Amino acid sequence: MPLTFRNYRLLSDFEPVSRFLRENFGRYMRNGIIPQPYFEYAHTHPYFDHKLTHRFGLWEDDEGIAAVACYEMNIGEALLLTRPDLSHLKPMLLDYAEEELAKIEEDGKRMLTVYAFGYEEKLTNELIRRGYEKSYVEEITVFDYARGFRETALPEGFTIVSLEEDNDFRKINHVLWKGFDHGDEPDDDLDGRRLMQSGPHFSKELTTIIKAPDGEYACYAGMWVDGVNDFAYLEPLATDPKYRRMGLASIALTEAMKKTVKYGATYCFGGNREFYHAMGFETVTTREYWKKTW
Repeated sequence: MPLTFRNYRLLSDFEPVSRFLRENFGRYMRNGIIPQPYFEYAHTHPYFDHKLTHRFGLWEDDEGIAAVACYEMNIGEALLLTRPDLSHLKPMLLDYAEEELAKIEEDGKRMLTVYAFGYEEKLTNELIRRGYEKSYVEEITVFDYARGFRETALPEGFTIVSLEEDNDFRKINHVLWKGFDHGDEPDDDLDGRRLMQSGPHFSKELTTIIKAPDGEYACYAGMWVDGVNDFAYLEPLATDPKYRRMGLASIALTEAMKKTVKYGATYCFGGNREFYHAMGFETVTTREYWKKTW
């Protein structure tokens, strides 16, 4: 069956695309497919532009979805995703992204940032040929559970809970606002925090909180599994600045990882900072951002 094209329908295509990601995922993100929680987390983020998801492109054959061109959060970004045996289609997806996913700047020029993995040599060569320039590189790190988990005692007066036990949206908003250095006083967007728990695979059980002696949330570690593959996916991890350098983030992350073992996880994706390497995370590949304005 030849490929057929159609646009993404937000209400009905989220789960089919999620299934495409789960079924085609390669260990350590080494075959060009993103983890399903990456896609879901973006869809439930307050900054996600749901109004333009009809610009996402889907290509299908008799096996189902074969390829997807979409953005992560906003127009002006492009993820080019194919079944591993169809990676030769990425130039076609790039053609589509340049037409439908590029951002129109105030001066009328188009801007697009394409995400590519460091091992995608054919795609990066095509990007270079078209005049894209590499603007940023981030490491993709994993913690292999075979290393064992480091046990660290909580500081006196602090307690560790899951969102099943304690789920205060004001406190979540406070620790995430402060933890990501957004400013002194958090906004009042509690609905945004509720939205982030609305995904079909969001887990209150796996999301781990460390409470300060006064009951405020000192550290927040969100954790995901996809139900098919053997990874855990951390998103987000934040510590209130006044509680940093106390080991809270490593304790919360370790506790969250341990909870994923019963769901079949054997490793966890982490972040791009030295903190993760200090915990024993290792770099398995890179994600590159290639930008072009025309």
